[in-house]
Amino acid sequence: MKSPFVKGVLDGVPIALGYLSVSFGFGILAVRSGLTTLTSVIISAVNLTSAGQAAGIAIIAAGGSYIEMALTQLIINLRYGLMSISLSQKLDSTFNTPRRLLVAYGITDEIFAVASAQKGLLTARYMYGLISISTLGWCTGTFLGASAGQLLPASLTNAMGIVLYAMFIAIVIPPARKSRGVLAVAATAAICSMIFKYLLPQVTGGFAIIFSAIIAAVIGALVFPVAEEEKTEGEAQ
Repeated sequence: MKSPFVKGVLDGVPIALGYLSVSFGFGILAVRSGLTTLTSVIISAVNLTSAGQAAGIAIIAAGGSYIEMALTQLIINLRYGLMSISLSQKLDSTFNTPRRLLVAYGITDEIFAVASAQKGLLTARYMYGLISISTLGWCTGTFLGASAGQLLPASLTNAMGIVLYAMFIAIVIPPARKSRGVLAVAATAAICSMIFKYLLPQVTGGFAIIFSAIIAAVIGALVFPVAEEEKTEGEAQ
């Protein structure tokens, strides 16, 4: 009989392997933006958010303000708060406030999905195992990518640096093929981003991300609202 911690580690191995490759791209991106390997790893260790970290690096490279950084991270990572609230319903009675805060640190899309799929209540040791191995994979990949970015030729690191962006595209395409709403929101965000970059260059990178996300979300909500029957089906599941 495996201990809950070991089971969490084993369940987290696929996540860690996926994070290893994706964070490799982030490490290269961070070094190319002027950060050191140590700084890149620290960012990965305290954030655990690929989209948030990529946006944060862009703001740092552009010399953005703390307000831009805070608002950008709030918008991009708000979903993690919702995931944590949802997952709190599956935690067993041993979870006190410190344990809840510790587990909240490690909630990502993949960890949330794996934890939510478990039968019965979740123990603290299971979540520790799941989060620790995933975090190790994310930080290790960042270290390897940042180190490679300092050693490999610029032509090669530039090519490998698109890994992070390829992941974002891979995330968006499947749901966009099934839903016109998702496709419209993604296209709107891309168009807004290009407008800010080429027609409104005075708007900094951080605020461009914030405005693009808000505009795309509002248009998506107004033009492609979720039907009541879809909401009911989602609640039933």
